[in-house]
Amino acid sequence: MAEENYNEDSIRSLDWKEHIRLRPGMYIGKMGNGSSPDDGVYILLKEVIDNSVDEFVMGNGKTIEVTVKNNKLSVRDYGRGIPLGKVVDCVSKINTGAKYDSKVFKKSVGLNGVGTKAANALSSYFRIRSIRDGKSKLVEFEQGNIINEEPIQENSSRKGTKVTFIPDEELFGKYRFINEYIEKMMWNYCYLNPGLTIMFNGESFYSENGLFDLLEQRTDAEMLYPIIHLRGDDIEVAITHCKNQYSEQYYSFVNGQHTVQGGTHQVAFRQALAKTIRDFYGKNYDASDIRQAVNAAVSIKVIEPIFESQTKTKLGSTEMEPGGVTVLTFIQDFLKKELDNYLHKNSDVADAIQQKIQIAEHERKAMAGIKKLARERAKKSSLHNKKLRDCRVHYNDQKKENRADSTLFITEGDSASGSITKTRDIKTQAVFSLRGKPLNSFGLSKKVVYENEEFNLLQAALNIETGIDDLRYNKIVIATDADVDGMHIRLLLITFFLQFFPELIKEGHVYILETPLFRVRNKKKTYYCYNEQERKDAIADIGVNAEITRFKGLGEISPNEFKHFIGEKMRLDPVILGKDVTIQDLLKYYMGKNTKERQDFIIENLRVEEDIIDV
Repeated sequence: MAEENYNEDSIRSLDWKEHIRLRPGMYIGKMGNGSSPDDGVYILLKEVIDNSVDEFVMGNGKTIEVTVKNNKLSVRDYGRGIPLGKVVDCVSKINTGAKYDSKVFKKSVGLNGVGTKAANALSSYFRIRSIRDGKSKLVEFEQGNIINEEPIQENSSRKGTKVTFIPDEELFGKYRFINEYIEKMMWNYCYLNPGLTIMFNGESFYSENGLFDLLEQRTDAEMLYPIIHLRGDDIEVAITHCKNQYSEQYYSFVNGQHTVQGGTHQVAFRQALAKTIRDFYGKNYDASDIRQAVNAAVSIKVIEPIFESQTKTKLGSTEMEPGGVTVLTFIQDFLKKELDNYLHKNSDVADAIQQKIQIAEHERKAMAGIKKLARERAKKSSLHNKKLRDCRVHYNDQKKENRADSTLFITEGDSASGSITKTRDIKTQAVFSLRGKPLNSFGLSKKVVYENEEFNLLQAALNIETGIDDLRYNKIVIATDADVDGMHIRLLLITFFLQFFPELIKEGHVYILETPLFRVRNKKKTYYCYNEQERKDAIADIGVNAEITRFKGLGEISPNEFKHFIGEKMRLDPVILGKDVTIQDLLKYYMGKNTKERQDFIIENLRVEEDIIDV
């Protein structure tokens, strides 16, 4: 074997945009097609908005205008505007920015001078205009290359910066924006920055009470007591407990950044909350009983924070500032003083919390025997779980670069699971096979999770018994037939998640797999069509003599074909909770006894569909 020639010519230096485009994951986490809230297209938008929010934090500009239309994104702020002579540098030179001096941007969202550069390099078109001191500077780019640079001109418009860009389909493939994800992002910015107004596609987003508003809007279940809202220097928390809820739900933020995966501050808050409540009542309550059904939000501001990735989804800092007090001590001291004072002043709230803890304690002890048996059963089955075909990479393995790709397909029956099992990527895709229709869990206690073998094994497979911090799969994909039975199974599974693990859906982990309804082909071309319009378009291209196959169920699709539907071009529909309805109301309407409301709706909206035969 000839030895490769390794010399000076082997060494290559990439320029800034080449490196970002070659290794985008280093800058934006993962690519994705817009079906997940952490996909790269949303990160690009966030990185641009972060700069505008930082201007607001520094006291400049109270309004930010965001527009998303036909995959073109636009962000306009009314801050100071980028110094005109540095506009090009700020969006095309790595490590260029005003945030390295901690005195200027002490606790800003972005610190590394990367965000807008990544948006520029990963966009097919990028345009920036800065208006400052009655003058403006405009520059346009394609894939990070300057295509137009106008000289500084007179401009009477309001000062500020406007960025317009289109994420590059060469890198992201066919992508889409889901407005619900963007709206959630806008609300988070407003909750963390009271007084800031964001206009998104003409709709106004504004919060006056910060995390109090967040918890009030995001909490679906009935609260046991009014939200406890506490503020201090560099910290804000909101806390409540809920009825008919088993899990803990946290919203954590650092320097205005939503840390979806938590981190040291969230761990510290959970510990500090348990300790403060134990000390207040003078009783050694179990931490899980204290935190059962807790809904809380915590936001802290840290100098020079350390995140576990460029996308800043998990805090790694153990100190509030280099060489300063630890995050745990800081949060603990704050709750010890403020929460303790609040509970002394509000004895009705203190009584409600204690009663909730006692009920949780009673339930835990009553279920101890059932849990023990269930764990033993799960332990035995984990050695050879007939329902689970596991993969090698898991979401809770922080060392794996591609852990975000870890996916669990939940299938109905052996035929569908067989097709997926044969064609899946064994590294990142696992399969859990249902025996048939699962139990309707609406209105049942959590005992059913342990008593029902199928639910217990699913819980064990996902590793969510004590919460979703150690969730084994980033995407939980319900893969059922697109018929009545398949739809029913989807509803039953979603009911199970909403009833006992709503955070899985709230955090965007649950999806429905879209599979083609038709195959249209001739000897040269094959189209897989997901709806009637795609079928018509395929026939128009191939001709009326095309062979048309209607797929009734997943089991009818051969493994060789199935691999196309769960690969890079996999189509997923995220399960998203609506804004104006609580989980309990939602479940009662769809999964309760045959309610009159549901019957009336069916009667009023029933329609007959006729198959139109193409001649």
